[in-house]
Amino acid sequence: MAKLDEKIGFIGGGNMAFAIGSGLINRGIVKTGQVFVSGPNIENLQRWRDIGVATTDDNNEVLNKSDIIFICVKPHILAPCAEQLRNNHVRTIKDMEKLFVSVLAGVCLKDLEEQFSFIDRLKMIRTMPNTPMQVGEGCTVYTPGSYVVQQDLEKVHLMLNSLGIAQQVPESMIDCVTGVSGCGPAFVYTIIEALADGAVKNGVPRQMALQFATQTVLGAAKTVLVTGKHPAILRDEVCSPGGATIVGVHELEKGNLRSTIINAVEKSSQRSAELGRKNK
Repeated sequence: MAKLDEKIGFIGGGNMAFAIGSGLINRGIVKTGQVFVSGPNIENLQRWRDIGVATTDDNNEVLNKSDIIFICVKPHILAPCAEQLRNNHVRTIKDMEKLFVSVLAGVCLKDLEEQFSFIDRLKMIRTMPNTPMQVGEGCTVYTPGSYVVQQDLEKVHLMLNSLGIAQQVPESMIDCVTGVSGCGPAFVYTIIEALADGAVKNGVPRQMALQFATQTVLGAAKTVLVTGKHPAILRDEVCSPGGATIVGVHELEKGNLRSTIINAVEKSSQRSAELGRKNK
């Protein structure tokens, strides 16, 4: 697999940043010495130091020393974070070579470019990744700003696609995808927990129930990907006439499972868009 020589910086060292950074290191895309992370509370960055990554409480230090900078703060922190960077940044010709990657839910390219307007010819890419990137099974969409060139896109695609799958999409699609891939892992974790609880209720030991439920979800997902069959067709193949599965599927229909999940994706997509408007 290809590797990068660039210095990779993370402004904000929370869960999403750690999923990306640790994932890149584990996949061999970068070495620990290439990664630099900042956060307001240095003690909260201990897990980064545990894997050999340098940390600081100075965002400008990350900005100055990195070639590719991931913006991983919470959306409501973006404005004060950018203002702090603006007030302390000394412009250099290298600014135009730096590539910025935002993982902020709901924050559009226009707003990102306004916040970082102190960087000449700002190269900004908006992304929506998810936390399974840390185990190499992420799902990310991205869209570039006006000064991003093909070489920049190739570098970002290499990083994101090495941690699962990544695809460039129109910006108008990012909030919609957020409800599926960005928020979806939480929905699936809830389903896994419910499957395990159902098994426990019927006498299966807790740890075994959780293992079986998790493997079942993994196996079902992989079957969809590998066979290319529609999930409804695969479901029908499991449902024997008068069998146990169709009885269970009927209970799911009575509980409006599909409608509930559709509504969850829709609400999460809408909330993603609201977060961007709210934090302008």
